[in-house]
Amino acid sequence: MISLDLHRSDPFVASHLKDGLGPRVKAAHQAVVQSSGAGAEWLGWRRILDQPNDALLEELTRQGQEIRERADVLLCIGIGGSYLGAEAVIKALRPYFSPTKSESASEPAASPSAAPSMFDPAPAATSPVEVLFAGHHLSGRYLEQLLTYLDGKSVYVNMISKSGTTLEPGIAFRVVRQWMEARFEDCDRRIIATTDASRGALRSLANQKGYRTHVIPDDVGGRFSVLTPVGLLPIAAAGLDIRGLFYGAVSMMSQIDQDDHHPVFSYAERRYALHESGFTTDVLAVFEPGLHGLGGWWQQLFGESEGKERKGLFPATCLFSTDLHSLGQYLQDGRRNVTETFLTLRDDRGSLEVPSSAGDDEGQGADGLAFVAGKTFSEVTRAALLGTMEAHAQGGVPVHHLEIERLDENALGGLIYFFEHAVAVGGYLLGINPFDQPGVEAYKKAMYAQLGRDT
Repeated sequence: MISLDLHRSDPFVASHLKDGLGPRVKAAHQAVVQSSGAGAEWLGWRRILDQPNDALLEELTRQGQEIRERADVLLCIGIGGSYLGAEAVIKALRPYFSPTKSESASEPAASPSAAPSMFDPAPAATSPVEVLFAGHHLSGRYLEQLLTYLDGKSVYVNMISKSGTTLEPGIAFRVVRQWMEARFEDCDRRIIATTDASRGALRSLANQKGYRTHVIPDDVGGRFSVLTPVGLLPIAAAGLDIRGLFYGAVSMMSQIDQDDHHPVFSYAERRYALHESGFTTDVLAVFEPGLHGLGGWWQQLFGESEGKERKGLFPATCLFSTDLHSLGQYLQDGRRNVTETFLTLRDDRGSLEVPSSAGDDEGQGADGLAFVAGKTFSEVTRAALLGTMEAHAQGGVPVHHLEIERLDENALGGLIYFFEHAVAVGGYLLGINPFDQPGVEAYKKAMYAQLGRDT
């Protein structure tokens, strides 16, 4: 269940936009549902939910189990939508601190020469596989240190790219592939390619090497691909319930399609109204650190979808209360062009209490914090949330409060679809195609020219 409170942003909407947007929102929604708007050929992220492929979900679940049984680490190589969704879900749902298989094993990690092959007995999966990411930047220092860290571990690799020629993941994979070939006799079994069904450099290489493959649907753009094998294989390898995640999105799509008053319409409408009222930046603020990765995925989803034709709110993310001690001053008293959406959990399933201390009965105690003794951290966080929302609204920031019931696979799948549908509706309200990203190619063209590539 998702709830949305907009009352702290009502005063900031221009008067001529307070009424009358409903028909436009409905028309934008119908353009999504009926595949009649700009870029409708990219609506595969809806079609996969409308016709779930349970066999694929089962296959990905089995492959995730294989990786957990045979590997210490799954290294995912990709950039943008090829890694942000999986990283967001894994960070949100995995424990903050969990031992890796090699750390929890009674025997020391194997040396590189003794790394297990596919023919060795499968070790007990006593701890989840560690999922790491590469190819999402150009730091050679990071890659060198990553390979040093991986030495002696059992490693699987998931290379994720529709073409295989995107520079950042492409050159990372070239390095990692040679490293894997030098260490594992069954290297070609350990590398899994998620790519185009029939075309591209990665598809050709996978066919040549005999890598197992998964398909990125032709009608799903990268930032909408988390519920395809792009995101689902790494999430399954992390030991999470991809069926629950997927069907959480299916349920949310059904709710939205059947409810003319669903909160997703109010969210899209209010963001558009504030955009037209002169606001330029939208901050997604979370209080739970595990949700910060979701902010990175949200940032790409809205940035690439809305940021074109000199339109769109600039998406930024904050982790509170951490960032209240760095950006809080600006948010409270800086330029008044910023809106905020607070994304919170109704039930964070936390029970830790602030302990009592000597001197509490006499007043403030030695540390002056007697007033919070006996309260749970959840209660303290809720007070920080309410206080921050009120202070920022009074300081001139339109504030929205978006809350989900709990944090599990089903709820997170629903939230993912909520944002995907919202950005599609919002793009149509702005009068743009929310599914292309022509500006992304500009930096690539200039970078390739600097590197001497013929164009």
